Formats: sequence, structure tokens, C-alpha cells
Amino acid sequence: MILAALRTPDIVVLFVYFALLIGAGFYFRKRSGTVEGFTVANRSLPGWVVGLSVFGTYLSSNTFIGVPGKAYGSNWNGFVFSLSLPIAAFIAVKWFVPFYRQHAGLSAYEHLETRFGAWARVYAVVCYLLTQVSRVGTIMFGVSVGLHALTGWDIATIIVASGFAVTLYTLMGGIEAVIWTDAIQSVVLTVGAAVVVILILTGMPEGPGQAIRLAEEAGKFSLGDFGPSLASSTFWVMLMYGVIMNLTNFGIDQNYVQRYHAAESDKAAGHSVWFGSLVYIPVALMFFFIGSILFSYGEANPEFLAEVKLKMVAADSPGLAKGSAEAMRLAGELEPSDYGDKVLPHFIANKIPAGLAGLLIAALFAAAMSSIDTSLNSSSTIALQDFYRRWVRQDANEAQSLRFLRVMTVVWGIIGTGVALAMMGVESILDAWWKLSGVFAGGMLGLFLLGFISYRANNVGAVTGATVGLLVILWLTFSTGLTGDLAWLRSPFHAHMTSVIGTLSIFLIGLGASQVFGRKSD
Repeated sequence: MILAALRTPDIVVLFVYFALLIGAGFYFRKRSGTVEGFTVANRSLPGWVVGLSVFGTYLSSNTFIGVPGKAYGSNWNGFVFSLSLPIAAFIAVKWFVPFYRQHAGLSAYEHLETRFGAWARVYAVVCYLLTQVSRVGTIMFGVSVGLHALTGWDIATIIVASGFAVTLYTLMGGIEAVIWTDAIQSVVLTVGAAVVVILILTGMPEGPGQAIRLAEEAGKFSLGDFGPSLASSTFWVMLMYGVIMNLTNFGIDQNYVQRYHAAESDKAAGHSVWFGSLVYIPVALMFFFIGSILFSYGEANPEFLAEVKLKMVAADSPGLAKGSAEAMRLAGELEPSDYGDKVLPHFIANKIPAGLAGLLIAALFAAAMSSIDTSLNSSSTIALQDFYRRWVRQDANEAQSLRFLRVMTVVWGIIGTGVALAMMGVESILDAWWKLSGVFAGGMLGLFLLGFISYRANNVGAVTGATVGLLVILWLTFSTGLTGDLAWLRSPFHAHMTSVIGTLSIFLIGLGASQVFGRKSD
């Protein structure tokens, strides 16, 4: 295995990183000994640390592996998602952050019950938890793909070990351990990505200019079609998708709402949103750049590309001899989009100089952990506030609440690990995440905006909007497979439009129904 061949510096980097990761959980254990400490770090953290954590939450193994894989197989259309961040950040800092800091409780969904009734709170909580379970699963699976290529370890083993490690330090240190380790891990990830860029560019036979030229000739820097079609992932479709999803993140995602509360002041909370958003854009650009120049590297080094393809064929057909004519034929039929996620791990495993493997493996692991720990902590907080304290024990004391938080951290860690194991075999990590998040998160923002923007919105209108919107989301998601006599029912829209249309359906139909049924009762 590759890990067995790692030199002493690589092994030292890995062990130090893992020791610091677990140690952070134990270091912050005393400060997470209350519900307030475990969930919002006693509202004491500086804006720059929270901002790095916001940045780290956006980063994940989906970014480290999925984004370069997407750019390798197609172009930079996915980068338009990042370009929508300033729009969402402006709205969040001006309206969302002050609202949560001054008027809302610990849960992002408590105010929905006050506004529309208990059903709205339950609806949003279910959507959120399904989103987080999907998120943890895709991220954990993504990191296992990369680490498998780097170490040769079994993917299932990596998933289980990763799930155990991140659950342990999240369980011990609470949100403060999560935020500080996110900050550290985001720096490690960025440094690791910069190292990869340098290695690829210096590995081109004719120098860095060749990488730019070949990628440009293949259209790898394109942001997508600028036409008006909603049936494909055009620039405008991706921009709309990005605005809706980033507003969902900043406006109604518990991961971010808890960070607003963890900041030491209103000003620090606002700065954290801008800091995390503006730092993420160039880093995301770097990952798309990695995918594009990896394409050039493969074109300039055909033997490297052949190794990637043959390795993929061998994984899909274990009984087939690696150098056989059949294996070569199958490898030749593969398209870049088929093996895009596999190229970067293969490059790291085979082309990096001795001494850097440990850093890059740590960076890949950091990419996953900086997002999973956030999901575990926020999901546990939601389970406490919106389930346990609301429906089971409204008079729960501090000890009972803290015990429940810790138990739920373990439960969500186990569930997320199970989802990751179930995802083994998924071709595109990024596509899988985008589709799942579009389904589960698509119905949350519309309901939030309905209550946040319109005073006229009432319970009947909200129920009507949510019902119709959910049906629309289900149609957009599952009608794509219809054929034959039912083909006319197939959605003509691209999958990215699911969350956009779902959000607008809930908001506009809810607003219209509220007008019909009169003013909200006081």
C-alpha cells in the first residue's frame, strides 16, 4: 500500500494532524460543559475565527475532489455558484444576521412556529435534517475516494474510521472545537491545494503555459452557455441556483445561524459572513483551475491518463486482466466526465514528491472534517431545541439537555456514516450532492421568506404554498425518468432549477393564497 511507503515526514504530519484534531475536542471539553457552551461557544468568538469557520463549512471533500473532477469533465460552469456568494452575503448581513441575533432563538426554526404554527417548524426541521444527513454522507464518501487512492485502504474502512474520528472530537468539544478546527483545517486545505497547483504546472513537459493553452483549447475555462434555456446548466441557471442555495445557507441553515450566535457581537457576526464568502471565491477558483490543468496534464502525459482509466476499469471489473485487450477497449470508451473524480487522487498518489504526501492526505481529510463536524453539532442542536425541549421534555434541565446533545451527536455520526456507506458506487460526488440538496433544501427558503418578507402571509397561505411547492419539487426531481405514454409529464427543467422553482412556488403561491384568505391574525 502507498501508506506503507510513506517516508517519516509524511507519517509525522499525519499523526500530528490527527493528534491535534482529537486533542482539540478534549481541550474544549470543559468549555462545552453547558448547553450554551456546546451549541454557541458562550457567544464569545471573534469574527475572523467564525469567518474562517464559515469558509471551512463551504469547503469539503466535495470541493477537494468533486470540483476538480467537474472542471476536468466539463468546464467552470459550477464556479458561477461561487460568484453568487456576494449577492447572498449582502442580503444575509443586512437582514438575516440582525434578525437571528436580535429576535430569534437558538434554533433557526423556532420563529416559524410563532409565525405559522407547529407544522411549519416540523416541516423545516425535517427538510434540514434530511439535507444534513445527505451532506454528511456525500462528504464522507468523497473523502474515502481520495484517501483510498492515496493509501490503498478499503473505502468502507476509511468511511467508518473518518466517521468515528469526527464524531469523537465534535462530541467532546462542541461548537467551539468545531469552529476552531474548521479554521485550522481550512488553512491546511488551502495550502494543500496550492501545492497541487504548483506540482501540476511544473510537471507539464513544455512548462505552465502549455497547461493553460491546452485547457483553453478544450473549453475548460468556460462558465457555460449564456443562452436563455432552463433545460441545461447555463450560466443563468447556475447563478439562480447559487443565489437560492446560498440564501438558504445564510438564511435558514442551522450551521450558519449557530455561527451568528457564537460571534462575540453583531458586528463580528456580519464580518464573519463577508470574510467566509470572499475568501471562498478565490479558493473555489483554485480548485476549478486544478481540474482544468489536470486535463491538460493528462493530454500532455497520455501514459498517466491511461493509468487512471485502466485503474477505473479494474475497479469496475475485478476479474479483468489490467493489460488485456478488453480492458484497453473499455478504458478507451471512457469519457472525461466518467473518471473526473478519480484523476486528482491518482495524481496525488503517484506524482507528488516524497515528503508532501502527508500534507496532502491531511488536507483531504481536513476538507471532509471541516464540514461534517458542523453538520453533527447543528443537527444535535436542532434535535434538542425542536424535538426534545419542544415535544418530549419542555422542562429539561441543563444536565439532561447536555446529555441529550451528546447522545444525538453520536446518533447523527452513525447515521451519516451509514449514508456514506450506502453511496459507494456513485459516479459524480458533486452531482449527487447538488441533486440531494436541491430536493431537501428546496422547500425551506420559500417558507422562511414568506414569513420574513410578508406581514400578510398567514397560516392557510403558508400551508397551501408549502404543499404545492413540495409537490412541484417532487415532480421536478422524479419525473425525469418517465418514458412512453408518460413522457409528456417529464420536467423540461435542469436539475438545478428544482430548488429555484420550488422556492418561488412556495413563496408566490403562499403569498397569493394569503391574499385570498385575508390578513394574518395577530
